[in-house]
Amino acid sequence: MEDKVQKQLEKLLDYEFTTPDFLIKAMVHRSFCAENPDAESNERMEFLGDSVLGLSVTTYIFDTYPDLSEGELSKLRASVVKADVLAEVASEIELGAALRLGKGEDASGGRSKPSILADALEALLAAVYFDGGWESADKVVLHLFGDRIHNCSTGPGGSDFKTRLEELAAQRLEQLPRYRVDADGPDHSKHFVASVSIAGKSLGTGEGSSKKQAEQAAAQVALIALNEELSDSSEFEKEEADA
Repeated sequence: MEDKVQKQLEKLLDYEFTTPDFLIKAMVHRSFCAENPDAESNERMEFLGDSVLGLSVTTYIFDTYPDLSEGELSKLRASVVKADVLAEVASEIELGAALRLGKGEDASGGRSKPSILADALEALLAAVYFDGGWESADKVVLHLFGDRIHNCSTGPGGSDFKTRLEELAAQRLEQLPRYRVDADGPDHSKHFVASVSIAGKSLGTGEGSSKKQAEQAAAQVALIALNEELSDSSEFEKEEADA
């Protein structure tokens, strides 16, 4: 692997390998092994990397979205770790340039094939795990997938925090949330900040690159705060009743 290719990849990963051999091994496709019998393919590392990715994403969404049910968490995880998403992420970090392919596979466009890229990304995560341990691997996963997790959590098939907040507020408080959104920056790159209140009480703020994203972020914060507030209120009422 050329040094400039490795440096560029490390820059996009926001991670620098202490032992570059881990990275090199993770980039070996089986087509390369067919022409180089002494080489070992990245398939075993791919197997481990799949688990690293799954555990990192699962732990993050479990901690970040405490209001989601088991089924909703499963759907969210599945929408993030599927093969086409892995291939997209691999393309974004220019992983194809680092691959070690057989001449035939290289000539047929193997560096841009989604299946090869997705597998190589999982092997790459295993390489980070071997090189820097769990903490480093977890950090790289969230660096690469954090935005997608957020987008999937508020998009189709994920959790619509605005709707969930509206339903909870209507059911428990007989009130509806009200949003205020401010924007700054040039038209082509605006930044939005949303705040949400219920019955005049501010419950959360959120930011995003669109009005919808900012409102969803604010609703998520407010939903957690309101659930905690209602839970505390229920406990207080129970203690009063028991007294």
